[in-house]
Amino acid sequence: MGYFEDIQKKVLKIPRGKVSTYGSVARAAGHPGTARQVAWALRASKSKRLPWHRVLGAGGKILLPGEAGQHQRMLLEVEGIPFRGNRADLKDREFRFRQ
Repeated sequence: MGYFEDIQKKVLKIPRGKVSTYGSVARAAGHPGTARQVAWALRASKSKRLPWHRVLGAGGKILLPGEAGQHQRMLLEVEGIPFRGNRADLKDREFRFRQ
């Protein structure tokens, strides 16, 4: 399996109402230090069921600019993810991958 598939497989494990960070996804997939590449793996997916919106920057920050970031926030709010300013409140909402 390749890098993109490793990342996408981990992201599929994030349940509704939970979020993770790019760094956590990279580590869980066995690729520590590659947080920036996680976004490319998500973008490359053709799957409509990949919950890309549940992956955030460090500290819960939405990194997508403009309308894309607004759309991500809306999807997360629909799932019950609370925000404080421009960051998702990770307390009780951060998904912990099992190693």
